[in-house]
Order: sequence, then C-alpha cells, then structure tokens
Amino acid sequence: MLKKLKEKLYNEIPLTKYMQINPKSIDEEFLITQAPLKPNINDKGTGFAGSLSTLVTISAWCSCYLTASKLGFKNTMIAIVKNNISYNLPITKDMTCYAEIPNKDQIKIFQNKLKEKGSASLKIKATIIEDKKNCVEFEGIYVVKIKNNCNF
Repeated sequence: MLKKLKEKLYNEIPLTKYMQINPKSIDEEFLITQAPLKPNINDKGTGFAGSLSTLVTISAWCSCYLTASKLGFKNTMIAIVKNNISYNLPITKDMTCYAEIPNKDQIKIFQNKLKEKGSASLKIKATIIEDKKNCVEFEGIYVVKIKNNCNF
C-alpha cells in the first residue's frame, strides 16, 4: 500500500520525488513520512520552510487519500482548502512527519457525507518531530469529492 502511494506521489506530484518524500509506515493513529534534509535544505543549513510546509501538507493529503481508499472511494479528488502552520524550531536532521489518521467517529461522518453528497471534508493534523520536539505543527482542512461530482 505505501509503495503504491509513493509511486502515486512521484508520478502525479513531481516535487515529492525531488524532495524524496517517503511514506514509511502507517498504523491506526499516524501515517509516518520521511524526507532527507539534503535536498530540502536552506541557506542556514536547516530545513527549508517551503519543504517543511510541503511535507506536512502532502502527508496530511496522504492520510485523506488512504482513508477514502480504505472505504472504497477510489475515484476521488482531494484538495486542501485551509491550513495553519507553525514553525517552532529549526530542522537540522532528516525530517520525520506524523500525520494523524482520522478516528472511527470522523471516518463514519466522512463516509456518510461522501455517500450522501459526493463530497466531505477532513481536518488533519501533522507534525514534524526532531529529538522528541514538535518543530513544525500543521492543521489542514481537505475536501474530498467523488470525481463525477467535482468542480475543482
């Protein structure tokens, strides 16, 4: 599943290949993605803010995509409509992002709205952690639409 997700990202969002974003693992709580510091570095030798933003945004997008796919909604369009991000500490090592997986209640509401309206939203949080510290915190709202109901 994660190998196919990585292929999808690299084929459909070329920046993810350059950044070397790698979906590493998933459980009931988090999708963990990683990216090396070297192709994502800034002039100060730390993680470039644009790369950090991209990593959390893509990781949360992947959480939405995997949730919809697991429910059987394979023909969807997913777009972020709002987000907040905080850069708390510089990133000095390879990046590890923890994107939340929606809980059972969120999934049930999401599934019902997609079935009834062809559209639903998810709020996903993602965090880049280094040395047990929350360096980057992100919260995004994603709209998921069944493709035959899309107006993107």
